[in-house]
Amino acid sequence: MADRSIDSLALPLEVRAKLAELDLELSEGSDAKEFPRHGCEEAKHNGTALLPKHPTELHAITDRTFVQLDTKSNYNGDITQKGYEKKKSKLLGAYLPQPPGVESSLPQERRTPVTPSSSSRYHRRRSSGSRDERYRSDVHTEAVQAALAKHKERKMAVPMPSKRRSLVVQTSMDAYTPPDTSSGSEDEGSGQGDSQGTPSSSQGSLNMEHWISRAIHGSTTSSTNSSSSTQSGGSGAANALADVMTQTHIENHSAPPDITTYTTEHSIQVERPQGTTPRAVPKYGNAELMETGDGVPVSSRVSAKIQQLVNTLKRPKRPPLREFFVDDFEELLEVQQPDPNQPRPEGAQMLAIRGEQLGVVTNWPPSLEAALQRWGTISPKAPCLTTMDTNGKPLYILTYGKLWTRSMKVAYNILHKLGTKQEPMVRPGDRVALVFPNNDPAAFMVAFYGCLLAEVVPVPIEVPLTRKDAGSQQIGFLLGSCGVSVALTSDACHKGLPKSPTGEILQFKGWPRLLWFVTESKHLSKPPRDWFPHIKDANNDTAYIEYKTCKDGSVLGVTVTRIALLTHCQALTQACAYTEAETIVNVLDFKKDVGLWHGILTSVMNMMHVISIPYSLMKVNPLSWIQKVYAYKAKVACVKSRDMHWALVAHRDQRDINLTSLRMLIVADGANPWSISSCDAFLNVFQSKGLRPEVICPCASSPEALTVAIRRPTDDTNQPPGRGVLSMHGLSYGVIRVDSEEKLSVLTVQDVGLVMPGGVMCVVRPEGIPLLCRTDEIGELCVCSIAAGTSYYGLSGMTKNTFEMFPMLSSGAPISEYPFVRTGLLGFVGPGGMVFVVGKMDGLMVVSGRRHNADDIVATALAVEPMKFVYRGRIAVFSINVLHDERIVIIAEQRPDSTEEDSFQWMSRVLQAIDGIHQVGVYCLALVPANTLPKTPLGGIHLSETKQCFLEGSLHPCNVLMCPHTCVTNLPKPRQKQPEIGPASVMVGNLVSGKRIAQASGRDLGQIEDNDQGRKFMFLAEVLQWRAQTTPDHVLFTLLNSRGTIANSLTCLQLHKRAEKIAVMLMERGHLQDGDHVALVYPPGIDLIAAFYGCLYAGCVPITVRPPHPQNIATTLPTVKMIVEVSRSACIMTSQLVVKLLRSREAGAAVDVRTWPPVLDTDDLPKRRPAQIYKPSNPDTLAYLDFSVSTTGMLAGVKMSHAATSALCRSIKLQCELYPSREVAICLDPYCGLGFVLWCLCSVYSGHQSILIPPSELEINPSLWLLAVSQYKVRDTFCSYSVMELCTKGLGSQTESLKTRGLDLSRVRTCVVVAEERPRITLTQSFSKLFKDLNLNPRAVSTSFGCRVNLAICLQGTSGPDPTTVYVDMRALRHDRVRLVERGSPHSLPLMESGKILPGVRIIIANPETKGPLGDSHLGEIWVHSAHNASGYFTIYGDEPLQSDHFNSRLSFGDTQTVWARTGYLGFLRRTDLTDANGERHDALYVVGALDEAMELRGMRYHPIDIETSVIRAHKSITECAVFTWTNLLVVVVELDGSEQEALDLVPLVTNVVLEEHYLIVGVVVVVDVGVIPINSRGEKQRMHLRDGFLADQLDPIYVAYNM
Repeated sequence: MADRSIDSLALPLEVRAKLAELDLELSEGSDAKEFPRHGCEEAKHNGTALLPKHPTELHAITDRTFVQLDTKSNYNGDITQKGYEKKKSKLLGAYLPQPPGVESSLPQERRTPVTPSSSSRYHRRRSSGSRDERYRSDVHTEAVQAALAKHKERKMAVPMPSKRRSLVVQTSMDAYTPPDTSSGSEDEGSGQGDSQGTPSSSQGSLNMEHWISRAIHGSTTSSTNSSSSTQSGGSGAANALADVMTQTHIENHSAPPDITTYTTEHSIQVERPQGTTPRAVPKYGNAELMETGDGVPVSSRVSAKIQQLVNTLKRPKRPPLREFFVDDFEELLEVQQPDPNQPRPEGAQMLAIRGEQLGVVTNWPPSLEAALQRWGTISPKAPCLTTMDTNGKPLYILTYGKLWTRSMKVAYNILHKLGTKQEPMVRPGDRVALVFPNNDPAAFMVAFYGCLLAEVVPVPIEVPLTRKDAGSQQIGFLLGSCGVSVALTSDACHKGLPKSPTGEILQFKGWPRLLWFVTESKHLSKPPRDWFPHIKDANNDTAYIEYKTCKDGSVLGVTVTRIALLTHCQALTQACAYTEAETIVNVLDFKKDVGLWHGILTSVMNMMHVISIPYSLMKVNPLSWIQKVYAYKAKVACVKSRDMHWALVAHRDQRDINLTSLRMLIVADGANPWSISSCDAFLNVFQSKGLRPEVICPCASSPEALTVAIRRPTDDTNQPPGRGVLSMHGLSYGVIRVDSEEKLSVLTVQDVGLVMPGGVMCVVRPEGIPLLCRTDEIGELCVCSIAAGTSYYGLSGMTKNTFEMFPMLSSGAPISEYPFVRTGLLGFVGPGGMVFVVGKMDGLMVVSGRRHNADDIVATALAVEPMKFVYRGRIAVFSINVLHDERIVIIAEQRPDSTEEDSFQWMSRVLQAIDGIHQVGVYCLALVPANTLPKTPLGGIHLSETKQCFLEGSLHPCNVLMCPHTCVTNLPKPRQKQPEIGPASVMVGNLVSGKRIAQASGRDLGQIEDNDQGRKFMFLAEVLQWRAQTTPDHVLFTLLNSRGTIANSLTCLQLHKRAEKIAVMLMERGHLQDGDHVALVYPPGIDLIAAFYGCLYAGCVPITVRPPHPQNIATTLPTVKMIVEVSRSACIMTSQLVVKLLRSREAGAAVDVRTWPPVLDTDDLPKRRPAQIYKPSNPDTLAYLDFSVSTTGMLAGVKMSHAATSALCRSIKLQCELYPSREVAICLDPYCGLGFVLWCLCSVYSGHQSILIPPSELEINPSLWLLAVSQYKVRDTFCSYSVMELCTKGLGSQTESLKTRGLDLSRVRTCVVVAEERPRITLTQSFSKLFKDLNLNPRAVSTSFGCRVNLAICLQGTSGPDPTTVYVDMRALRHDRVRLVERGSPHSLPLMESGKILPGVRIIIANPETKGPLGDSHLGEIWVHSAHNASGYFTIYGDEPLQSDHFNSRLSFGDTQTVWARTGYLGFLRRTDLTDANGERHDALYVVGALDEAMELRGMRYHPIDIETSVIRAHKSITECAVFTWTNLLVVVVELDGSEQEALDLVPLVTNVVLEEHYLIVGVVVVVDVGVIPINSRGEKQRMHLRDGFLADQLDPIYVAYNM
């Protein structure tokens, strides 16, 4: 380091503090146990590797041959992160001497220039200049490099996700400028080792990058500027493939593209093979023909990415599995089969290992309180505890005398000053909470011993900082279950607790009510002279309760008895050879675990002096503990690997440090396999400062078993510590195998010493019956000892399982009559009784039958160049259960200065590395912004809280990569369709396959009495003329405006006269002949109706067209133009307002105005009447054309003859009992289907009054429709789903105020939703529920069903039974079968009947492929036969086959004479127990979905609405969802109603829910703004429009994720 010549102590204090902060910034963080587990990194040893010289040196443990360390090099603890270096050089600029070339202390090695062949060896020995020493393991880093190189050969191409620019973190360029020479490190220079001395650091760092990328990419030439995409994410070339993982580089530095020419906002990384031109994008199938509605070819960038994804997914996956288990249905999920070649344990059954005898020393006290009394009275001046302030100065010295007197005072006050004399609040045996901050061990110690003396049970917990602290709620549950009502705390802590305005301490979430009691002496009263605590020998009463956080975040209390406490102190004293008055430095948390056992308990038993280093001091000065060891000549220090690592980071040739006094350095987390690298590195650096190798003593502990094992301090310097190099592959099967020939995936473990004195240890199988393991098998360590916990407080079941376990021999006999305690540690006992730990039960993830440890996965992830992107150690690994297996999730905090490409490339490499080393797929990898993961009180990552946030979608990641395609191998087999049975064998009379044929019909029109005069007229025009004569003043239509007042109305005569004038206009101004087509472009209203009848009077054929939206002409006008052209309209009739719109400048920009047919304005009508009114010669001639855009985006016009129109009106009249005295409210769009028929035709036919409410007016006044229904006392009303949704959302909170305004819906008997889809049962139910308060009868709400071939097939009507609902198995539906299930059973789907079949309509269910009839309750296509079927499609080219197939189909067997129309909808009929109006059993029709919309995936038929319903439930911010398929990939588009930060939370949730509920893997998740999913006038999603828009890159998505 260039600043190594500065004595850091000579720097001003604030500069030192800032430097320490900088160092910490780089090494901040940790895992759930508050230290960062592993950055298994490369050594920074100036060229000397910690690696053995040759792989053959890695021997078995059994040989007791250990890897010797090369420790002669001098550590240069430097972390050169460029941004960090800049800040640092700024800080040190003023204090730096000019560098006098290379310092002589550095080894001046001369090296030959590196040739490509030696590059990887070179790479292994060189630091990357940005590596983390703490969990570095060279073997591992090299393994990762090799794994990545292997993947490179496979050439994976992963499409990079697209982000909206607002989501891309704008990064500043200065983070990337190389540091100037002054801040460069000599470490970097010496690594180059050229004979001229050190090159400048900027060149050094570039070369460094060069070598790193060489090692990873394995390419002979490489460039640091390999990505030609610009930083803010402009696209490199609009259709270039983002081969992020094709590890080839551009040879020359291509200039960044000119982003001014690209308006796209997606960042694409372009990497091309050397010397080739950019590749052409592969076209899909017939991509030349494929265009969207706007003529945009779809081979755009999005589709290129999808194609790339498809190609990637074609690569072979993991081997398929063989057997299946039935998931309570025919869909078989694959069961993981054991691998026949998997390693199996072969050793003999192990024996229990005994620790040495616990030798009772004569002067050992009978209890800990007795020890305190003894030292407090005979050596009151002896120091017990010294606390430090944040400057490292001694703050306070607690002597044994003070500890004794103050503890007595606390004990007296707890027992006598709380509550009253008669009713004390705390009695002996009660539990009290100890809430003390980490910088006040003295107050804690006094309170703890005060509780022991008072015989109450202390429960030490963390200080709750806020009401919403991660995990604080669970602590509250623990306190509640322990019955805690008093909390002891210090003055400072009490002042800092959050308080209400009145000064009371707030009640924390989930906590019981507590009395806070301050234990400072000045607040306590003196005990009377004659009062003395009762000190007795240690017994089986509970001494204290230590809290433990489980994997799922719940907090348990482990009870430790007084005898266990004492025995544990004795065992530690013997194992560590503690003697009186020794000095011990403690950096650990003194409230629990190793810190409590050594620093508070055992120390008092032996009258030792503890120097306590608070976490806050370590943050400012990470070397503080080493300085204190030197200053106090301490014999023992208790640290974690983190503290050793921090010391390395801060170590700057401090001359005034000497560690010769240390005889024991206890490493509290030695059980973590990755702590070995910290120990090695620490020894390597501090050996020159007097640290002896045998001093480092890792120990293993657990809350349940206390200290499990600890390495003893030996005097024999020759005996090296135990090492084992184990194969990760073997470990995943729970078998110990010395590293195989692979030499890649290995775990190096160190021993944690021997079993504790007085204890017995054995290893049992982690799951199932606790059988003893074999000698070469990994299992859970179990301990039988007095010095262990006895129970989980208040949880007898869990206690039995953990604390009262009897290990079994293979014969089934228990090995001992005494129970063992499970430690939660996985490991084995090696030769000589050495205990080795390879992981924790809590970190265990069982994926497809193989075990993986979260720690090992973290280590591998961090070995992939972590410093560039990820905050070291700020990484969480856990598994979630999706589709009957555990799936691995990795979440890491990303540095703020990393670019999108960097992060994405890092993520893809992590996936490859983990796949290569652990042979397991990562399901989801997410990067979150720095410092956003939930923290534990000591700053580590709160794992269970992180998992919780992930599952509820509140992590807000900035990058996500999901790999369900590679991970999920247990999907059901794709379905093979069975050939249908031939007709002869199944058709007997009216039975198919033994079931009644699925056919039904409405009432017979011939038998219904109908004395209506209107019936004798064949044509609607005649009915209108007749009504104008007989009831001229009868009002047919009333139009309401948004205020609910009448905007316009028409009587029979007014309508007739207006229609006549329009007919004259058509003939005179339009010069039209009869049979000409006229487009009616009107807003919903009266003009539209008059124009329609005007056309009939003139003999023209009307086509109703929705006018363009004035705010959105560009997208709505082309549709108008298309309908006008396709329908071959000879002229357009419209109002003055619309004429202006059509001639506006915006309209001219959208379409060519000159190509419009003549436009007639009906606001200016002639005064004359026509000479005669046209009368059609034949009822089968065309009455009008009905044009509609189907949900699949097809524009289809159907022909309605005069006969069909009249038949339809009559059918509706009979079904709904419509008469001239009736009033019907209609809130529908009047442009097509049943909406048009109800708006324009039915009133004229039946004579009832129609109250017309344009749906657009509801946007201004949502209560308009319901108020009108109430005001006019309407019995029948019709609406669309969009109207119902608007009312449900817009009026949800207003029902009370509407009630006061007199809104009453009690008269409504039918409220029908007009639809061409499966009934939306959730919407109708919530509507009914919501307006039940306004007296709406829930039975009144129903739906209708119509389609293109027949505009009205079902309609609830007035008579007949209520609509029924059935529950079907969604999985059976996928196989085109109907299986009725109970409500609420898994995978059940509610289906509501679509209204009653109309009079004169016959329905049959047919197989869409074979056209054979189907049986009752079989899923098939709904075919319809009726007088009001449409007579065919209106097509320009005359698509005859389609025409005859849809309108004139015949069954292949059975009744082959009847001509049916095919609706294109799947559904089934079911005979119910209800009776129809005519006394027969009622047949209910259930519509499942459109055939065109259904998606064939994995051989099964999926209906988009089912997947969409699941997705909408997945997260509260998803308001709408649409799915479609593209090249066999499932694409899910979700609308996000929330901040854009939530966009990436949705990706895993959407993927999970579709996997769980539908057994499908989502290929692409697209997150868009609200309102992007196009919806037609009926409120149906236009999924194909959406698909075209997505492929043509027109959605402006917030985020697009391509799942691997």
